[in-house]
Amino acid sequence: MFMNKFIASLGVAAHIGLSVTQVMAQDKKMNVLFIAVDDLKPVLGCYGDKLVKTPNIDRLAKRGTIFTQSYCQQAVCGPTRASLLTGLRPDNTKVWDLKTRMRDVNPDIISLPQYLIDQGFTTQGIGKIYDSRCVDKDLDAPSWSVPYYKNSDDYFAESTGKPEAGYQKLETKELAKKYRAEGESKGLKGSELTEYIQKFVRPSVECVDVPDNAYNDGSNALFAKDILAKLAKEEKPFFFAVGFSKPHLPFVAPKKYWDMYKREEMPVAPFQQKAKNSPDLAYHRASELYAYSDIPSIASFSDQKGGGLDLPLDKQKELIHGYYASTSYTDAQIGILLNALDSLGLSKNTVIVLWGDHGWHLGDHNLWCKHTNFEQATRAPLLISAPWIKPSATNSQVEFIDIFPTVCDLAGVTVPGHLDGNSLVPLMKNPRSKVKEYSVSQFPRSYNAMETERLGYSLGEFMGYSIRTERYRYTVWTKNNFRSTQPFNSDLIIATEMYDYRKDPNETVNVVDEKKYSSASKELNNKMIHFLKTQEKIK
Repeated sequence: MFMNKFIASLGVAAHIGLSVTQVMAQDKKMNVLFIAVDDLKPVLGCYGDKLVKTPNIDRLAKRGTIFTQSYCQQAVCGPTRASLLTGLRPDNTKVWDLKTRMRDVNPDIISLPQYLIDQGFTTQGIGKIYDSRCVDKDLDAPSWSVPYYKNSDDYFAESTGKPEAGYQKLETKELAKKYRAEGESKGLKGSELTEYIQKFVRPSVECVDVPDNAYNDGSNALFAKDILAKLAKEEKPFFFAVGFSKPHLPFVAPKKYWDMYKREEMPVAPFQQKAKNSPDLAYHRASELYAYSDIPSIASFSDQKGGGLDLPLDKQKELIHGYYASTSYTDAQIGILLNALDSLGLSKNTVIVLWGDHGWHLGDHNLWCKHTNFEQATRAPLLISAPWIKPSATNSQVEFIDIFPTVCDLAGVTVPGHLDGNSLVPLMKNPRSKVKEYSVSQFPRSYNAMETERLGYSLGEFMGYSIRTERYRYTVWTKNNFRSTQPFNSDLIIATEMYDYRKDPNETVNVVDEKKYSSASKELNNKMIHFLKTQEKIK
């Protein structure tokens, strides 16, 4: 068995360019607790938010490094998680949507936990780590040394039982059961059945006085605590991935977390318009939020603008209240994990990585949800704690593709040579240093055939590439289904954006064509072209 495992290790090593000596090198390895939080933006105490209550994440920040300028590669669940977990940009994973399965289009791809298995780790996971639509039914079987943990009835509150369609309010659960039976009578199953139920029963918020483990995240936190106790007894180092779904929509959380905040104090976005001179391609109509059953009727009372989703002030405040409550709820579950690490004596030899998969629009630019290249969608929290590195915060640019090599570096294994990112350990040791000039995000857009014909494009598929430097964001929108792995020429660019965060943190004006920014615009354009051509060359 050892020989079979060794041969398998050499197979992975050959693919990523490691030598036999490197594979056999046995440095002291550290455990890794890998915490993913869905739709978590940097609305956290440790990121300077004075209203939110996140004592446990803040506690983790005090023992680790806060990366204040951390950016995802694409602001939507499936692509950003595929990119982060493989250390490759979306144009290399070939996952740009929520239906492409990562290994179908890239069968030789190697994930972080998969690589760690071949370095002698046990890798286990629970909750949302990958987006289930972008991997196999086993939530990416090659990534895990034991079958992925699913929700267990044993950990839900006896007083409530499991949620129905994600909800615990009795009226909502009864309606969901009704439409489930109705859908089943029509022969619907799986995702089709779920979609049928959600057409009728899918409120955007829920506030009910129930225990934390009435919902999936609370149940999984208790399950994860017990898994940690088992891992503590194993001889192998572990990589344990724990994913939390909130604050993803719907904003459901036990009442006590809603009670932490006052509705009237909710911070409504100060700028709720399209940025001056900005292209339509930069925006969307918040279709994710619009899919919730209480939103269409509310929106129908408003005069909808050209982009985004107009909502009455009271609904905006309710949604923001729900986002804050859901964030505090997840923070409490993270506290269970941190307490477990401490009580089990694991804190001294465990690296902790906490990340939100992308940001979230809370009404800025009249936008809700993610799905853009703007700051509120692409910037996401990243905290990394290594027991031997003193706490700090760094303002240097980092990207999610940097997490794979950083975990390897901290865990005591060789960093593979094929990754697109860089180890962030130099920043953890010296917060004023830099590992890159800028971060890059991207997002696709589509027009229907009629709109494509009207605009005169041969294809209605567009991609926006966005560079974020310390001061600026520079975005180009390209036509004809262009990807950075293809030959680039400037004729592909149909729109350009540039925002100055020093003078305009809310992105109210696209200054790319303003005379006083001509020098900066030219410099950023050169950086963008260099980036795109570099991506082409290395393929």
